[in-house]
Amino acid sequence: MTAWTRRRLLTSAATAVTAAGLATTAAPPARAAAATATAPGDVDVADALRALPGLRLIEERQDAEPGYRHFVLGLRQPVDHTNPAAGTFEQRLTLLHTAAERPTVLFSTGYHAVLTPRRTEPAVLLGANQLQVEHRYFGASRPADPGYAHLTIRQAADDHHRVVRLFRRLYPGAWISTGGSKGGMTSVYHRRFHPHDVAGTVVYSAPNNVDDRDDSAYLRFLETVGTPAARESLEAAQRAILLRRADLAARYEAWAAATGDTFRLVGSADKALEIAVLRVPFMFWQRGTPADVAAIPGPGATAGELYTWLDDTAGLALYADTTARNYVPYWYQIGTQLGYSSFPTAHLADLLRHPGAAEPRSFVPRDIPLRFDRAAMPDIDRWVRRHGSRLLFLYGTQDPAVAEHFRPGGPDSRVLWVPGGNHGADLADLPPADRTSAEDTLVRWAGRR
Repeated sequence: MTAWTRRRLLTSAATAVTAAGLATTAAPPARAAAATATAPGDVDVADALRALPGLRLIEERQDAEPGYRHFVLGLRQPVDHTNPAAGTFEQRLTLLHTAAERPTVLFSTGYHAVLTPRRTEPAVLLGANQLQVEHRYFGASRPADPGYAHLTIRQAADDHHRVVRLFRRLYPGAWISTGGSKGGMTSVYHRRFHPHDVAGTVVYSAPNNVDDRDDSAYLRFLETVGTPAARESLEAAQRAILLRRADLAARYEAWAAATGDTFRLVGSADKALEIAVLRVPFMFWQRGTPADVAAIPGPGATAGELYTWLDDTAGLALYADTTARNYVPYWYQIGTQLGYSSFPTAHLADLLRHPGAAEPRSFVPRDIPLRFDRAAMPDIDRWVRRHGSRLLFLYGTQDPAVAEHFRPGGPDSRVLWVPGGNHGADLADLPPADRTSAEDTLVRWAGRR
């Protein structure tokens, strides 16, 4: 597995999904090129931003590509959109501005904001402005509420709605929303509650956990994806690690001590190791390539080789406190509304020591209640199937997200597939005819032709 893949895993947090698996290019297509960044009339865009109520211009960063300006912003949002008395928090946004008359792409991360000024595929294709929204309770966008009581899909959707309403004063043209993985899920949830905020949505690799805690779909997928030989090699590697768990857990502990990390949230390095091993198939197939299959450790692998492979595949830093504490909101969400997947364990049953180790409760402090709302995801699914219009879903056929994928039934909506693609599938990876169709649809939604 490449170093790039490993970095993607580590920054995607405990989901095993990235906040955004969206490709970019050095410059937009000629039909969407923008020569200079401009604002309405003669008003400088920085001044226009400062004039928006509730918005704070934190910083203009000097790292944008030609034709763009990059701003870091803070927007005062209600903690509870139904109760003004609950107070406010500042939500982190970033803006890549090119011209007020251009389309605008609303980019949902589902997690923390990424300050690298990278345009999504829709923004590149359309030569658009891009407004990134950090999800509430992640990164710098943290209400004071210690129990995450207002971390719901509806509250987040209302955050996005207020963002669109405010920034339409600066960008009156067509809006397109997009996101990858959990960011894609967030984009769908926004459309469910505010379907007319944008002209269309491009959703990358977003799972649809409509069956709540019925994990059979994920288990079936993981038991059939790839070749029998590849699955057997993964199972053998998992067993080899747990058979040498004392050695590998000691290495894990030594790494934590050397980096100043701890395992207080999960409980121990041994439990964290077991969680990583359990998650191996899910995370492997999210990013796996034929080269990665060939690199699965065989029977003669040393403890060091097994440890390195596990770290490359499952991202061991994800389960230690420094990283894991940043993603308590994610585990809270999947334990209360989003649902989750399970992993095949029959081949490991005699080696497991921590029942339910990979469940959300392992990452959410005991004083924070987890009460699962079984109505949330079926409601989203019904809307997508019956009413969701102008939704374009993109999946790779080898990505575990397809075990429960969205099935849109509304007008001008469809699913496109990247054969053999994984969780990083992009429009650019589609078969030529599908790619052309998708790009033409996006351009049409944005009113560019």
